[in-house]
Amino acid sequence: MHPQLQQRLDGLNAMRVRTHSATADFYAMIGKEPPAQKIRYQVVAKSASAYHVVEIATGKVRGFRFSCKEAVNFAKVLEARADGEKLSLKQTVLQ
Repeated sequence: MHPQLQQRLDGLNAMRVRTHSATADFYAMIGKEPPAQKIRYQVVAKSASAYHVVEIATGKVRGFRFSCKEAVNFAKVLEARADGEKLSLKQTVLQ
């Protein structure tokens, strides 16, 4: 990656971290709980039978499936893994 582009990305990531910590500090000052964790992964239809699972924070495609139900199940697995839970695709299909 070009050094200037990398510097810009590093700067933006640092500002994002500061924004999250400042928000948490403000909620602590007023004595309220911060809002719940937002959704990390989104299913995006790319054609009639292709769906991408996109990480919202980075915009990167984390996987793709050829049915909506499979894509949603995969997104649920990724969410669970991000929360530190052990979840497999077989468990989400049964739900």
